[in-house]
Amino acid sequence: MAERITENLARQLLPPERKATAHKGDFGRVLLLCGSVGYTGAAALAAQSAARSGAGLVYLGVPEPIYPILAAKLTEPIVFPLPSEDGKFSEKAVDAIRPRLAQMDCVLIGPGCGQSNGVFALVSFVLQNAPCPVVLDADGINVLSEHTDVLRESACPTVITPHPGEFRRIGGLQEFPREDAAAELARRLKTICVLKGHETVVSNGEKTFVNTTGNPGMATGGSGDVLAGMLTALIGQKVQPLEAATAAVWLHGAAGDLCAKELGQMAMLPSDMVNALCRLLP
Repeated sequence: MAERITENLARQLLPPERKATAHKGDFGRVLLLCGSVGYTGAAALAAQSAARSGAGLVYLGVPEPIYPILAAKLTEPIVFPLPSEDGKFSEKAVDAIRPRLAQMDCVLIGPGCGQSNGVFALVSFVLQNAPCPVVLDADGINVLSEHTDVLRESACPTVITPHPGEFRRIGGLQEFPREDAAAELARRLKTICVLKGHETVVSNGEKTFVNTTGNPGMATGGSGDVLAGMLTALIGQKVQPLEAATAAVWLHGAAGDLCAKELGQMAMLPSDMVNALCRLLP
C-alpha cells in the first residue's frame, strides 16, 4: 500500500536545524554533470536549484563549449569545463572528474546532456566508482536504456527520476497502476525510482509514496531539472536517498503550487519554482 506524502511527512524528512557553528562543508559537496550545446538551461536550473536547496558547495561540470555561458550566468555554483566532442561530454571527461569524485556527497548526471558514447562512458564510470549516492535524470537515464545491467550493478545507491517516456525506455511496465509499476522497476534495477507526472510516485521496491502537491503549470521544460537539483542537494546534506526523494517531490510540487497561485499556471516558469523555495525551506 502506497503512503501519501503530506506536508508533515515531507518536513520530518528535511535536514535538521543548522547549528550556529556550522560551515559550508557541513552541508554537502555535490557534483552536477549537465548540459550540452543548445541545452545550457537544464544545467543552470539544476545548479541553481541545488544551491537554493541548501547544498554547501555546488560543483557544475559542463562540456567546454558551453562553459563561458554558464560561468557568466551562475554566481553561486562552481562551474568548470570538461572535455567535449560534438558539443557533448567526451570519454576524456572521465579522467577529468576522477580526482573530484572522491570528495563528493552526491552526484547528479543527465540534465541537458544528450546521448553519446562519451555520456554513456561518464554515467558508467560514476556508477562504478562514486563513493556516494548518484541521481540519474533525463539523458543519464536514456543512455542506459539498452544497458540496464550497468544500473543494476551500480556500486553506489542510485535514484532515477524518469518521466513516463524515459520510464518506458528503461524498461518500466505500463500495465500496472503507476505505484506498482514504479515499485517493480525499482526492484528489478535495484534503485529508487521517482516516476514523475500527476501524483509523482517514489519507490525503492519495498516502500512506495505518492505525492500530493503539484499542478499542470509545472508541465514545461525545465521543471524536472529543478527537481533533480533539489534531490541532489538534500542527499548531499545526508538525507537518505529514499527520504530525500520523498521530501523533494513534495517541495517541488509545493513550490509549483505557490507559483501557480501567484503567477498563473500558464505564465509560471521553472525558475520561479527555484525562487519560491525560500518560502518553503527553513
